[in-house]
Order: sequence, then C-alpha cells, then structure tokens
Amino acid sequence: MSNDIFIGGGGPEYATQQFLDIGYANRHGLIAGATGTGKTVTLQILAEGFSAAGVPVFLSDVKGDLSGLAKSGSADHKLHEAFTSRAEKIGFRDYSYSAFPVTFWDLYGQQGHPVRTTVSEMGPLLLAQLLGLTEAQEGILNIAFRVADEDGLPLLDLKDLQALLVWIGENAKTLALRYGNVSAASVGAIQRRLLVLENQGAADLFGEPALALADLMRTEADGRGMINILAADQLMGAPKLYATFLLWLLSELFEELPEVGDPDKPKLVFFFDEAHLLFDDAPKALVDKVEQVARLIRSKGVGVYFITQNPADVPEDILGQLGNRVQHALRAFTAKDRKELRMAAETYRENPRFETEEAIREVGVGEAVTSFLQKKGVPGVVERTLIRPPSSHLGPIAKAERAALMAASPMAGKYDDRLDRQSAFEILRKRADDAAAEAAKAEEEAEAEAATPSLREFNNARRYAGKRVARSSSRAPRRKSQEGFGAAVAQVVIKELKGTTGRRIVRGILGGLFKGR
Repeated sequence: MSNDIFIGGGGPEYATQQFLDIGYANRHGLIAGATGTGKTVTLQILAEGFSAAGVPVFLSDVKGDLSGLAKSGSADHKLHEAFTSRAEKIGFRDYSYSAFPVTFWDLYGQQGHPVRTTVSEMGPLLLAQLLGLTEAQEGILNIAFRVADEDGLPLLDLKDLQALLVWIGENAKTLALRYGNVSAASVGAIQRRLLVLENQGAADLFGEPALALADLMRTEADGRGMINILAADQLMGAPKLYATFLLWLLSELFEELPEVGDPDKPKLVFFFDEAHLLFDDAPKALVDKVEQVARLIRSKGVGVYFITQNPADVPEDILGQLGNRVQHALRAFTAKDRKELRMAAETYRENPRFETEEAIREVGVGEAVTSFLQKKGVPGVVERTLIRPPSSHLGPIAKAERAALMAASPMAGKYDDRLDRQSAFEILRKRADDAAAEAAKAEEEAEAEAATPSLREFNNARRYAGKRVARSSSRAPRRKSQEGFGAAVAQVVIKELKGTTGRRIVRGILGGLFKGR
C-alpha cells in the first residue's frame, strides 16, 4: 500500500505533482468551490485513493453520481481521451481503469441497505436541533429523556417518544415539583414537530436493528478499504434530517472508538458533503459540539473532510483545523463574494509564483488551488493543480447494477427487517391498560356492594318483624299470628324498598327484565 494519495500536477505554471500524505489524512480537510467546478470528481479520486491505501470511507452521494465508484471506467466513455491526455500531462503514468469495493446505504431503504439509529442514541441535543425546538421545548425533551432513563423506558423509535410525551403531559403537575414547569402547549408543539418529521420519512431512521459502526470500517480480502455510499439525493429534501444524521454518525464514532494517537493511516475517512447545512442557523451549543468532535476525533484515527461551496460556510474555529485543502474556483460577483474570496486566499501559505486570490478566481473546471500537510504537520505552500482523472466510472450506475451489488453485499438481509421489541410505547400502554382494568374492577365492586342490602339492614328488619309478632301473639290466634308475621315482614320490606337500597334492587331487577327492550 502506498503512503500517499496522488492528487494531480500540471505544466510549468502548476505544481509538478501534489500528494496527500496518508499519515496526515486524519488531520481533516476541506473541498470547496462553486457549483460545477469539479468538487464531486475530487471527492471521487480521494475516495479511490483512500480505498487503495486500505482505508474505509464513508461519503454521501448528494447528486447520485458517486455510485460510479463501484464500476470500472471504460475506454468507451465520452471523456476517455480527455482523461488519458490529462493523466499524461500531469505525469500519472500508472493511470488505469478500476472498480472499487462499495456498500450502498439509504435511510429510506430504497437505494441501499437501511440505516437506523434509536431515539436514545440520537440524544436530546441533536433531536432538538432536528426538530428546531425552542429553549423551553428543548427543556421538556430533556425531561423526557431523564424520565426514560430513571423509569427504564427504552426510547427506540418515534412512537416511543410520542407515547412518553403523552404520559408527561398527563403527569405534568407531578413532574413540575421535581423538574420545573411542564407546559401542555410546549408538549403539544413537540408532538406536532415530531409529526412533521415523521411525514418526512424520519420514522425509517429510528428503530432497530441500529447501524453497527464496525460495518462501516470493513476492508476487502485484497486489503482495499470499503467505500460506504449513503444515497442522499432523496434525503436532501429534508436537509435538517440529513445534517443531523451525519452529525450523529460522527458523534457515535467519536464516542465509541478508542484512542489511537497518530496512526500510520486513518481507521476511517468521513466526507461531509453540503456542510453548510450543518451550520445554517445552528445554535452555539451544536457548533461547539462539532468543534469538539473535529478537534478530538483525529486522535481516534478518523479523518473528517467537509465539502461545501465556500469556505466561509464553515465556522472559523473548525476551519482552522482543516489542514488538507482543495480549493476549486470561487466566483466573485458581489462585494460580499470578493470579501469571502479574499478571506479564503488568506488562509493559505503563500506561493511567491502567483497571487492566491487571483488563482482561486481563475482556475477552471477540474483545476484547483491545493495545500496539503507536510512533515510534522506543517501546511504546504499553496499550488495550482490539475486534478487527476478518476479510475472508476464517472457518473451513476444503472439501477440493475446497483441492485445486483446490494444483493451480493455481506450486509444484505442484516438490516432489512425492522425489529419492534418491548420499549417505552409498549410499557406505557400496558401500564395504562392495567390501570384501566383495575379502575373498571373497582367500579364493578362498588356497584355490586351498593346493589346488595347489607347484613345489618336485613337483621334489623328481621328483629323489627319479630317484635311485632311477639306483641300481637297474645291477642290473635295462631293463624292470625302467622298472617301478622308475614304482614310485618312485608311492611318492613316495602319500607326498605322505598329507600335508596330498595330502589337499587328494583332497578337491578327491572334492568335485567327489560334490558332487551
């Protein structure tokens, strides 16, 4: 395996050859440039280089073009002559066509293997960003996660979180004593945003089996690293979902991977395309988390490369950590554009042979201004570079080819069937059912007790009737005594029937007789 990745070169006005040292690839990087200037091809040749060096790659395919990595380039391609001419011009003598190992992933499970995580793993900070919650609503979301942890309620999918929020709304007064005010309006607002998220297809993202990070860090038997491609053309319709998912994945890598210091080569290279979506309107807490991850994750052997149209899309604190840079052309049509172009040029180590700002404005399609880290992590002098042609197919592959690759993948069948084990939704529903059954039983017992004359009432009636009989026994014959006893009992019963208990008995009897009517 080579210790560097060939990027390009050129003629007299260009750098002779430019390489990315694989040992400094985990120091992160930036690929920037206006639309149509060649960022996608640069991403493609970097993915090829890392794979050839035995480094697994994860990238998102926003336009659908990067699926061509799975297919070898061909002399029949319309740009074949241009490719071979470019390779000869930059001294790329080993240029040849080749396919690379690829695994396709898709949050919606259509153009790749399903990708899932759980609500618990996403966490309240990222979920609040995904939902666009206010500070008060985010506070209630944090209460929900705390209650779930303390009560043993696994939050796996959206219906778990929705059920828990219903429970929190019903027990708001009790929870307020411990966690502070829980507004029913805020709970309702979160539920509505969850519904919007569900309509965008986020229900497919949350659930089990969750993605195992080890499945992203595989190598082939020949030593080449696996290129994991996330289908993002449909996902871009929900940009917050896209950005939040990639940030979650980056955070999971940061939290789960062990420290490795400065390895000979990265354990994984992560490309974050359309990076501006991550930082647009992002709260400071989220930007701080991204900065922390970017600063510390390199010690875990992960390189992160942001792809965006303008370097100004990336906050300065994060931009300062991106040592390997490929800057395609920037267009300056307004005063703001010129200011941003000047700022982009000032971030490079100057080259006395040309003006960096002018070079960034002038480079054509397939050309770039580049700077890569050298020994001891020192930034290299900025150079104008002709980017080398790709070895894999330029452009998307056919649907049948994608389907065949998915069927032959080791990941086939592992994530296809969704699991739905007992979690917060099922536990809370069982509690509600049990409580309803107990309440119904208690009500039935109360009604039955109210509908039955008490033993004391019966004994009182019997004693009263006995006294009446005793008083009249001395004045009446035996037959009269029997009649008197019966009459006395009848009077007592009639009196009781006139009371509340009596009315319940009659209502019970008549209700049974006339129920059919």
